[in-house]
Amino acid sequence: MFAIWWSCGSAAARPPRLGRGDEQTFLKQVSCARSDEAYRLAMSRLRYVRRDELDPGGQGVWDGIVESRGNSLVNERGGLIGPFNAFVHAPSVGGRVAELGRVLRFETSIERRLLEVAIITVGAHWKAEFEWWAHARMAREYGVPDKVVAAIGGGENPPFESEDERAIYAVVRQLVATGRVDDVSYLAARDLLGDEGLVELVSLCGYYTLVSFLLNAFTVPLPPDVAPMWPDASTS
Repeated sequence: MFAIWWSCGSAAARPPRLGRGDEQTFLKQVSCARSDEAYRLAMSRLRYVRRDELDPGGQGVWDGIVESRGNSLVNERGGLIGPFNAFVHAPSVGGRVAELGRVLRFETSIERRLLEVAIITVGAHWKAEFEWWAHARMAREYGVPDKVVAAIGGGENPPFESEDERAIYAVVRQLVATGRVDDVSYLAARDLLGDEGLVELVSLCGYYTLVSFLLNAFTVPLPPDVAPMWPDASTS
């Protein structure tokens, strides 16, 4: 089993609240959720790779990930957290996947609040702990009500107050459960997003399904003081 430690050094006692569009702040919260505490990350299936271990192609993938998402993705041992470590293990694939993720996260026509509804719906379906931990926080910060986030994580019918969130959820939930979308849900989402937005939404679902598979297959863990959302689903 491989282990690494994160230390937050002089970080504030409480992490700053995420402002809209402030990815760097959020990633620092993920890496340093408390000051004067070290996080132990145990990864039993895929060792962390440092930038200096990669060939030029792999270093280019690394640099693109860090440039678009922030230096806080690099842990104290010099590896990348979350799914990104897997990306640099197979840079010819990982570079293309990382670029797709960047476009889907930051360059679509879909409002970020609705993107986060989609992402946590995918993560909850696959019980991808790291994905849920990161994006449930983002969903709340971008305005998704706590009760909706909690219901999605619990596999319950979310008590939506916003019809746009309901429309996004209906499409994503059907896609991850059946691979298809019924006509009523499709038309409601098309009225909201248009054809371009629907292509982006379905692509986002595919991307985060892949991310969920990477996280689950390689047992990417949570920080040790974070309780898992689905403890019975974890792999020993």
